[in-house]
Amino acid sequence: MIPAPALTGAGLGLVFGVGALLIVWCLTARPRLIDRVAPYLRDRPATSRLLRGTATHTPFPTMERLLRPVLADLVRGIERISSPSANVQRRLTRAGQSMTVEHFRIEQVIWAVLGLAGGLALALLLAATRGSPLPALVLLVAVACVAGAVARDQQLTRQAVRREKQIVAEFPAVAVLFALAVGAGESPIGALERVTRTTRGQLTRELELTLADVRSGRSLADALDGMSARTDLASVARFADGVATAVDRGTPLAEVLRSQAQDSREVARRALMEEGGRREIFMMIPVVFVILPISILFAIFPGLAVLRIG
Repeated sequence: MIPAPALTGAGLGLVFGVGALLIVWCLTARPRLIDRVAPYLRDRPATSRLLRGTATHTPFPTMERLLRPVLADLVRGIERISSPSANVQRRLTRAGQSMTVEHFRIEQVIWAVLGLAGGLALALLLAATRGSPLPALVLLVAVACVAGAVARDQQLTRQAVRREKQIVAEFPAVAVLFALAVGAGESPIGALERVTRTTRGQLTRELELTLADVRSGRSLADALDGMSARTDLASVARFADGVATAVDRGTPLAEVLRSQAQDSREVARRALMEEGGRREIFMMIPVVFVILPISILFAIFPGLAVLRIG
């Protein structure tokens, strides 16, 4: 057996060694003066990182703030496989929406999650009823997730195209009203104000934004150039160029606007004829594949019945 004095000495030596190590560690790990003063001089935010961004885009702000780091990673993943941010911003402007690209990406993520949930539910249903193989079910869920993000992107494109069609349809009436106001003696800015007061529509909204730019200090020509850049339509670009040229050079504006309105009506008529031609081709599909087979069946069925009886 080890004698008691030896154990006592060993214990005292261990305690002394540990104490010496702690003293040395405290002396070497002593914070510097700059580290001790920095927390009092640095401007640190008082809120948590989760609550630092207060702007929310969903009806559930608390949940959005909690999930914001995860959504940021998903948004970066969507940006790699989806349309470029410049293209998205351009379509948002064409659609007349005030949301940012980040907000649109978040909506894409939400649509992808909804598609993932729908695909997962369908996969579970197929697995329970038909016993489908696992790789096919995984592929179905992945395709549903990607389809959700792509569907939101396509919806934005449809919104932009629909708004541009509305602007093209509203342009002749707005151009005629503007020409009448200018012909009655109104200044171009006064005519724009009168048109925005008496009309409603997507083109009227663009004219209101143009008037807001003019009131903020921009020239009428620059504001009209901004309107043509936002809409990216040939008729609106010709309208903006014609008004800017007439204002700069002092040329008659009413006749120019009337001719532009007439040209836009001709363009609309040609577009309507082309749409009618396409619809006529689409109408051949039910005629050829539905009505014609049924007519042939009704024509030959009596003969087949007589042959069967004979």
